[in-house]
Amino acid sequence: MSDKATASDTSTAASVADVLTEATQVRVLRFTVGVGLAVFLAAWLEWDLAHIAPVLTAKFLVDKPALHRETVIELLLAMLVTIGLGMLLSGGITQYPIPLMMLIGLMMMWGYYLFTNPKWNLFATILILAILVLPFIAITSATASGFLAGGLTMSGVVAITLFALAHIYFPEPEAEFPGFAPVMLTPHQRWRAAFRALLISFPVVCFFFVFQISEAILTMIFIALLSLMITGEKSVKLSAFLVVSNGLGGLLAIGSFTVLAIVPNIGFYTLFTALLAMVMATKIYTAGEKAPVYVTAFSTLLVLIGSTLLSSGDIDSTTITRIVQLVVVGLYMIVAAYFLETRTWKFLQPN
Repeated sequence: MSDKATASDTSTAASVADVLTEATQVRVLRFTVGVGLAVFLAAWLEWDLAHIAPVLTAKFLVDKPALHRETVIELLLAMLVTIGLGMLLSGGITQYPIPLMMLIGLMMMWGYYLFTNPKWNLFATILILAILVLPFIAITSATASGFLAGGLTMSGVVAITLFALAHIYFPEPEAEFPGFAPVMLTPHQRWRAAFRALLISFPVVCFFFVFQISEAILTMIFIALLSLMITGEKSVKLSAFLVVSNGLGGLLAIGSFTVLAIVPNIGFYTLFTALLAMVMATKIYTAGEKAPVYVTAFSTLLVLIGSTLLSSGDIDSTTITRIVQLVVVGLYMIVAAYFLETRTWKFLQPN
């Protein structure tokens, strides 16, 4: 009798595993096709900041497992804000560095606050990205910021389009949109989390802005994307993930350059990156709590490969410099997050 029960339990477990496997396969296929097409379009058309399109596509597909009208509207609003920021920067505000940095700090804090609401997390992601990347370029050339705003908007439009097409052709089993996840934090907790994230990220942002460190544009991109992870209460552990994931992404990038050097053309580059996307997607959708490590590592890989191939076409000392900068920034975030978490400042402590 027990043998029959055991066999029945085993059969039920296998049936559940099959369902989960089928759903995971759909997500992996959607991720692979979406990222592969984004890589191909970025390499083929080569607009300004084209290498960000695959990164945004990957992030949208992971963060938003279902397609609905609200998400598309959210992303389109983010594109409009990006264009508006580019126009503002081209108007000459970069001639006044102190007001500029104050404006950047306030907008960063607003972006962190919005990120704690699941309904606006993608809008906040693009907002933080635009806030850090565009002014960094505008300090050197106000005119260039307008072109880069257009390039960033183009990357967003491509990512939104591929995100929608991937969901149309590889939809989730659920037919109806279940609604956004509820906001788990009170407004006070959300502002506290935003302030903590600003205290950690803003000093390093000011350092890169003031000294205009060479090859820092990619570092600014990662500060924008990764600093969103430190809005949580336990940011030391997440910051440690940044170092591990960035290091893993850097190693994968170096190995990928070796392979891509064998057949240096767009077709092989697209297929190879799609294969990497398939492998990483399998890890992302089956790793549970470790999934953010693989997501960040793959983002690092995409930016390093895309930016290098679209500029020089080969790995060089600047690529190594970028990897080192990312690791140093991650180490800084660990130290800063640990410092804040071990303080007893009333504003930064949970209620």
